[in-house]
Amino acid sequence: MLKLLSRFTEPAYTLTRIVVGAAFAEHGAQKLLGLLGGHQVPLFSLTGLAGVIELGCGVLVALGLLTSYAALLASGEMAVAYFRSHAPAGFWPIQNRGELAVVYCFIFLFIATRGGGRWVLSRK
Repeated sequence: MLKLLSRFTEPAYTLTRIVVGAAFAEHGAQKLLGLLGGHQVPLFSLTGLAGVIELGCGVLVALGLLTSYAALLASGEMAVAYFRSHAPAGFWPIQNRGELAVVYCFIFLFIATRGGGRWVLSRK
């Protein structure tokens, strides 16, 4: 199966990068702009900073601009979010409702180590 699917590695990675980046940016749009069912928060607050990182890094990752830097910052933000907001409620992510933060953290860490891939708007 791997041999059959390996020719789709690059398109699958690019699609994953775009979808994950866009989904992450939606969280920022909720916080900063009050869109998509969200509530606008003060820009100069911890939640406002999270919104700036989510919207900015999500767009950069989706477009393939400064991908490794943006993904590393997004991964770090999700690690902080997990330990500040979720871990105090219990050890397991499924119990403390932190699964999304954990998944984003590790997907962005993977993207940071791999870079934008072949199809990006910027070259290294």
